[in-house]
Amino acid sequence: MAMGRFRRILLWTFAVLGVVVLVFGFARRRTSATVEELDAQFEQMMTGTTLVGRSTTVGRDTLSSEERYVIEGVTRLAGDTWLVRSRFQYASRDIPIVIPVQVKWAGDTPVLCLTDFTIPGMGTFSARVVLYRDQYAGTWSAEKYGGQLFGRLERKGSGGNGAP
Repeated sequence: MAMGRFRRILLWTFAVLGVVVLVFGFARRRTSATVEELDAQFEQMMTGTTLVGRSTTVGRDTLSSEERYVIEGVTRLAGDTWLVRSRFQYASRDIPIVIPVQVKWAGDTPVLCLTDFTIPGMGTFSARVVLYRDQYAGTWSAEKYGGQLFGRLERKGSGGNGAP
């Protein structure tokens, strides 16, 4: 009698495990983009895109005026390093900047990583910026200040509808 009960429990356990494996196996997303596909999507997302937003400074209760980072294009250099050809537009300034950034991937989401990059006449900066669909958000720091930045991505000719 005990052996029959043990068999039923064992069969029941395997049946439950089988159902769990089937349910979670089919529920999982089967498609995961390759590095090449992610790189192509990133290049398309960033070429001709303007990051339009604002930033904060830690310790101050105000937002900046509108900031615009015009991304003319990106080129993968080696590994996870990309060259971003851009212009920073703030107040009446339009500053062309070529920035080497590391692009790390959080699944299918690019995270731009800039560490201790010196812009002549402006200072040394670090930043971590997450780009997702038509929005961006992140943190920035300079020698004496830091804060957050956030906003939307506008594609050329999109009329402000954002990136794909």
